[in-house]
Amino acid sequence: MRSPVVVMGVSGSGKSTVGAALAQRLRVPFADADDFHSPENIAKMSSGQPLDDDDRRPWLEAIGTWLAEHADGGVMSCSALKRAYRDLLREHVPTVTFAHLDGTLGVIARRQASRPGHFMPTALLQSQFDTLEPLAAAERGLTVDVDQSVDDIVDELVGALPVGEENRSC
Repeated sequence: MRSPVVVMGVSGSGKSTVGAALAQRLRVPFADADDFHSPENIAKMSSGQPLDDDDRRPWLEAIGTWLAEHADGGVMSCSALKRAYRDLLREHVPTVTFAHLDGTLGVIARRQASRPGHFMPTALLQSQFDTLEPLAAAERGLTVDVDQSVDDIVDELVGALPVGEENRSC
């Protein structure tokens, strides 16, 4: 039995790519938090406006519900930039593990620029870095450098993720 994992980080860090690859490796369901955004949130971000906490709350609740439905294993890609957002997700599944994909602004900006058509414009990247609250020591999770191959990131995550109830911390 494996608790669900949230692959988190700023836009362009590789959450969707790494999350899908991790779910495939673990043979568990995968969901992308982008698919849980309301049309209003997408329109707001597409127009260059960052979401506020009121915009995010129903989105985070929907993600938390999905995690609870996959409490025995699943991978969700989700920015989860603030501790308060992660706390809300933990209200749904206390054992959720967060995998923070971390990188410099330059590395992430290059990655983000290679994603034509995504609703999150590069202009909002700095606001994501400004909002990001890295995982605290008391949070169940790990941080991985994104400046490596997807396979290497997934290998690192698989080797560090807790398995079952016997290993409750990373």
